[in-house]
Amino acid sequence: MSTPELKPYPILLLGGAKRVSIARHLEAAFRARGYKALFFSYEIEKRVPIAVLAEVISGKRWSDPELYTHLREIVENKGIRMIVPFVDGAVGVAAQMCERYPELGLFVPGSDSRLSEIMFDKRAAAELFERCGLPVPRTDRGNEPPRFPLIAKPRHGSASKGIAVLENEEEYRALCHPEAYLIQEYIADREEISIDCYVGVHSGKILTVSPRRRLETLGGEAVRSVTLDDTAAEDLARRTLEATGLRGAVTIQLIRDLSKPDRLLIMEINPRLGGGVVCSIGAGADIAGNIADEAIGMDAQESRAKPGTEMYRYFQEVIFKA
Repeated sequence: MSTPELKPYPILLLGGAKRVSIARHLEAAFRARGYKALFFSYEIEKRVPIAVLAEVISGKRWSDPELYTHLREIVENKGIRMIVPFVDGAVGVAAQMCERYPELGLFVPGSDSRLSEIMFDKRAAAELFERCGLPVPRTDRGNEPPRFPLIAKPRHGSASKGIAVLENEEEYRALCHPEAYLIQEYIADREEISIDCYVGVHSGKILTVSPRRRLETLGGEAVRSVTLDDTAAEDLARRTLEATGLRGAVTIQLIRDLSKPDRLLIMEINPRLGGGVVCSIGAGADIAGNIADEAIGMDAQESRAKPGTEMYRYFQEVIFKA
């Protein structure tokens, strides 16, 4: 008996340079549903690892005034049906493609551009969390004497770049342009928890909530993680998703104050697939399947990750001939 031919499904990855393993999970999810994922990846550099799975397209920077015109040409020429952003700057771009060109019928597994923009401004996000009644570390607003130690995070920073711990008044006063930072209490004795989530883009139904601990990081990314059985973290993640209205792939970063173990706080939210999501997928959280189901118009199903599943990331080379 011959195998039924798979229907092609063209997907554009934005900044997917190193996301080979996630792309392979998406490829398998689409194949299980009778589709062949055809990957195209929009990159500044042509020689990137995702080239083993995708046709790499030389792209423009996210701030380029001709970006959207260029992306539309690619979508039309390649027959793109879904756009998946993998870096912070690409999240709003993917959302804008849907909002600017609804006639293209694109699917993006994420939130709208307005909410995405708030999540990438740490101060604006913290203010939104507070308005929603969600717990965050105590925020220093400069209207009362500072209580040290404090941590200053660039409002639009990522990968832990530019963060400073302020131990005293001198360091506090030496901070240039404090308005460019989110300044909050620094909790030294803490546990950090990442939660990989998926919320139905159209239904708003919470389909996956998978807590994990980053055991080892490199360049701000998890290279070793383990999934957790943490009911309090799951409950706070669900409250957060419901209160904010986030959709699609969401990575929530929590912090537990170990001096007061019941004190669980929101650090930040990345409205996209996190680099460590492969740990949750490997543990049974069917986030790749959720994306594939929604992309082809099927009802996405709830799933749970098995606690205690560990992920170890290793290096693998991609060779580009001269």
